[in-house]
Parts: sequence; C-alpha cells; structure tokens
Amino acid sequence: MRDETSTRRFYAVRHEEDIPTPGNGMLIPRPKKAPSASRKALKKIDTYAAALLIPLSVMVFILSASMLGVQSLASVASAPAMQVSVGTGEATILKPLNYGVQIALAQPTFFKETREAFVEAEADFIEVDLTQMQLRYFEAGVLTESMEILAKGERGTWWETPAGLYQVENKKEQYFSNLGQMYQPWTIMFQGNFFIHGWPEFADGTLVDSDEAIGGIRLETEDAERLYKIVREGIPVLVHEASFEEDQFVYEPKIPELKTPHYLIADVESSTVLASSDLTTVAPIASVAKLMTALVAAEYINLDSYVFVNEPTFVQSLVPRLGDRSRVSMYSLLQLLLVESSNEAAEVIAAQLGQESFVAKMNEKALALGMVDSHFADPSGLSAENTSSLSDLLRLAQYIYTNRSFILELTANQNIKTDYVGGEFGELVNFNKVEDLENFIGGKVGETIAAGQTSLTLHTINVKGTTRVVAIIILGSENRNADVVELLRYAEERFSS
Repeated sequence: MRDETSTRRFYAVRHEEDIPTPGNGMLIPRPKKAPSASRKALKKIDTYAAALLIPLSVMVFILSASMLGVQSLASVASAPAMQVSVGTGEATILKPLNYGVQIALAQPTFFKETREAFVEAEADFIEVDLTQMQLRYFEAGVLTESMEILAKGERGTWWETPAGLYQVENKKEQYFSNLGQMYQPWTIMFQGNFFIHGWPEFADGTLVDSDEAIGGIRLETEDAERLYKIVREGIPVLVHEASFEEDQFVYEPKIPELKTPHYLIADVESSTVLASSDLTTVAPIASVAKLMTALVAAEYINLDSYVFVNEPTFVQSLVPRLGDRSRVSMYSLLQLLLVESSNEAAEVIAAQLGQESFVAKMNEKALALGMVDSHFADPSGLSAENTSSLSDLLRLAQYIYTNRSFILELTANQNIKTDYVGGEFGELVNFNKVEDLENFIGGKVGETIAAGQTSLTLHTINVKGTTRVVAIIILGSENRNADVVELLRYAEERFSS
C-alpha cells in the first residue's frame, strides 16, 4: 500500500484573497515581509492566524480483522477528526482546527507539521511535548527557551493535560490550589483547568515531595519564573502526547437477535464489534449526552472551585437537589450530573461558560473526536435533538476510558478517592448500575419519550482467561437492563472458553 502520509499536501489560505493555495506541509501562510516599523503589528496578526487557521491533516486509522464474522470499526469509528477530501495523495481542508483538546495532536507527524506551521508564521507560542517531557518557547517562530518537564498529570486522571491546542488565559505569581492546599509558583493557566507551574510548596514553605502526584505541568521553579516573565496572555500552547497503542485481541463473534433497534457490544481496547445493529444510524441519546457535558466541564472549568447557583426553572431532575443552594462546588455538581443524572446540575455547569457557548464546545469536542454523526443541543440531553450513532458513542467511550477514566469511575462510585471538595448532597442514588451485575465499571443511562431508554456502559468479561473491557450501547430500548444482561450473556457464552 502506498504511504499517503509521505505525499499528502495541505492547502493554506492567503490573507489577501482567501483562495486555497497548495503547499507541502504548510498549514498557515507565510507572512509577507513588511517594513521594520510594522513588523511588530504583523507578528501579532500572524499569531492569531496561527491559532485560528490550522487545519486538520488526514487521520488514517487501520484495523485488521482477518477472523470470520468480525466487523471492524476501521471505516466507522476511526473517521477523521475533521472533514477532509482525499484524492491522489492530496487533502482539501474543509474545517480549521479550533482551540481545545485535539486527538490529532497526539500523532507525532501531525504535531510536528503543526509546530512547523507556527514557525512558518513567525508566531510566539509554547510547545509542550509530554512524550519527550520537554517544554519549548518560540518567539517570532524562533526557539528561545527549552526546559525539562519534571512531572505531569497522570493519564486518565482529573489532572491530565491532553494533546491539543490551547491559549494562555491568565498568570499568577503564586497560585493557591484548594485541591492540594499548596502554592504553585509562577503559574501559567490555559483553558481554565490546565496549568504550567514551578515546584509546589505548602504554606510553611515545605516543598512537595518529588513523587507526589500533582496536577499540571511542573517545571523547575527557576524555569517556571523565566517562562512566566516572557509569556503573555493570549499566545497559543501546543500540547503533544502520543496516544496509546491499539490492542490486537482477537474474537470470533456471532451476531444475536435483539428486539432493541440500536445495540452494540464491542471491545473497548481492540475496537472489535461482537454484535451490533447498523453502526451509523442516528438516534436520540437522552442523558447519555451528559458524558460529553462532563468532558467539556473537566476541560474548560476549574474543578477546584465553588460556583453560584441560580436554580434553572426550565428543567426538572428526578431528584431535585439545588433548590435551597446559593453556591456549590464544581465537583459536587459533577457528582450530581453523573450519578443521579441531574438536569439541574447540567444547566448550572453550562451556565459557567454560558449555555450557548458550552453547547458549542460540546459539538466542537464531538468533531475533534471524529464523532461525525453526533449533534448536541443542550447539556442535559432532554432535547430530542441530542443525537448520535453507535459508532460515535463507541468512539466517545474509548476516549473517556483512555484519557478521562475518572469520569467513568465517578459514574460507578461517587466516593472515588479525590482531593476535590464534594459530597455536599450526601449519598446519591446511582441510576447507572444494572441490578445484579457486578462487572459494571462505569457508564451513563438516559430516558426520554423521544429516545426511549438509552445507555452507554462498560463492563469486564473473562475471555479465554483474559479480562477484557467491553462497551454496551443501547438506544431506543423498551427494557434497557434486560438488553444489557442479554448482550453480556451472549458475549460470555461465546467467548469465555
């Protein structure tokens, strides 16, 4: 097979005419030279162009399925993060890369090309390579600082910094973390919940132990101070960390018959479909949408904070909790959202960014994950316009399982170990668990008139002596719990020996 990545071409857009112009690897146009008196202004313009006009490359994912009857998700769950048109080694970019978490930037080649595009644009930017544990600062496209990253948030935790394109939002010489009850010197904040900082210390001046798990990107304090003094608010932060390697576990499936119109059971790590209806049919998803709400909240809102509560009068929750509250911790809101499926909590969370902006970020996140069949209309899932497909929801489940596993853990147990302030509403009723199933490890259920009963849940099963994690996704069911039990029974009977 011909290597498409070696011959692909990107289309850059000229500022003066907005006509696509082919250029090898150029994601951003090279600025015209200007008289010295205007170079400073031109550099500022190019910096913003670098942040707004970086298009996505072709993302090629290939899953092999040589066994009889196995259906691979190579063509449906590995769609490009953004739409592209591919032909004879060329790609026509249809949509730019936006700020936020971007799984495309987990690819070393795409990360390198994006960085080179920033350099071509003579932009000021921070490059964070969490694979090589190096932070670099570029001024006008020239590398001026290089620093070792001493520690980073553990993968899958609240404090991980995923690959993506971000923007410096704020700086503080001494940031006090309520979470760790410690000071983080020379802190640079981006996208609300992510940090670059020096070595943390407690109020008495004692330094945090080197092996203590602290969120954010930790530098030597001297390096953090130097970076702090040269970085300004608004410049891009380009983060890269290589994605996990795909699992190659092999199944030998047969397809059962279920009455539920939309169902799927698939191995989360190998992407093997064990049984399913049509993978790309679009249907309402009800409160399963709250998984995306939790993702956006974790990536855009500081979870180590309290927020004011204006009880939404246009939504109702099965268990009302916020009627007598004036302020509440963000973590307690996430508990309500994910454990009791609180519609009130969803609206209060969204209000922190403004509902319209929050929902826009939900849809941006879906596109970034390659969820091309999905649309979100509100943060609660109440609207029938919250829709998705089985293949898209599997992609969402895989992303959360790999990169944001704390969300799944919280759906299964509100009392997971954390330093965030939570538990303000006592013991909650967990709507996600299926009675008499001990292998549930997380997920979300929903129900509306338009959607019927829906669920996205993850379970462990034993296959040939190996513990595997499978996702079960059900849309439009009349008896969700019975369907989950039936699909699990099918998988265990056919693959356990």
